[in-house]
Amino acid sequence: MKNASGESFAKIILIGEHAVVYGQPAIALPVKSIRLTATLTADSDQRIQSSFYAGSLHGAANTNFAGIADLISALLKHFHASKQGFLLTIDSALPPERGMGSSAACATAVVRAFYAAFDAPLSRAQLLEWTATSEHAIHGNPSGLDAATTSADRPQWFVKGQAPVPIQFPKNGTLVIADTGIAGQTKIAVASVADHLATDPAQTDASIEAIGMATVFAAKALAEDDLLALGEQMDQAQTQLKALGVSNEALDRLIQSAKQNGALGAKLTGSGQGGCMIALATDPTHAAHIRRALRDAGATATWQYDFGEERTN
Repeated sequence: MKNASGESFAKIILIGEHAVVYGQPAIALPVKSIRLTATLTADSDQRIQSSFYAGSLHGAANTNFAGIADLISALLKHFHASKQGFLLTIDSALPPERGMGSSAACATAVVRAFYAAFDAPLSRAQLLEWTATSEHAIHGNPSGLDAATTSADRPQWFVKGQAPVPIQFPKNGTLVIADTGIAGQTKIAVASVADHLATDPAQTDASIEAIGMATVFAAKALAEDDLLALGEQMDQAQTQLKALGVSNEALDRLIQSAKQNGALGAKLTGSGQGGCMIALATDPTHAAHIRRALRDAGATATWQYDFGEERTN
């Protein structure tokens, strides 16, 4: 085994969260400015150093790093190197529990690092299969969207159970991402949608279908570089997500601030009940103005994603 590294990116769901669980499409974006790197170096023991977990591979069994630890053990077995010593260092700019795909990004980078360390070719299908194994261990029944997007270099059109399809970046526009400072409550948010389905199935089905239609129109807007239409669909989706009970006061406050400061569209991203929101700006200067307003409104961190810049990468 040689020294090697693997890389992955944060992901942001542009539109389609929650509805994607019920068969509707979603669009997700890899955010290359927010990266995670896994680096393997030779060592006499099997050790991990990260902000998630620091210690031996064996000692990770009953920690929140157990899913990744199981993945590492499976990779070592795959390469007939179960006793191989190593130091795995994980450097991540992704905030955990914010809907940015932290666990999938970690798995993606780890798989890439091990394949590089053993000089083995790695297809995208193999990468997604390995990452899916880890995500199932961590989340139980993930959609696969995080794994598909954290390893991608273009936006992904995603339908559960189907292969993700890359779609085009628009030429213009900037997406602002803002953190509420509150961990996303995935289980609570998912349960809220399930409760709505049980108590008011007709209205909930209508909301889910409306999010699906907004996603279809958003894809058209992306292809046509129509930022106004894209913003309208983001707003439509947020209205339905709020009706499903997955927004909260902190998200609503930031979304309102973004809209008051000229955002073309604004919505939560990810599971909701905390986590992050996104706002669409016309250009980087407009985005900087919105970012300042969001920080004044209580955002604990902000980032931006320039469509034109990403398009050229």
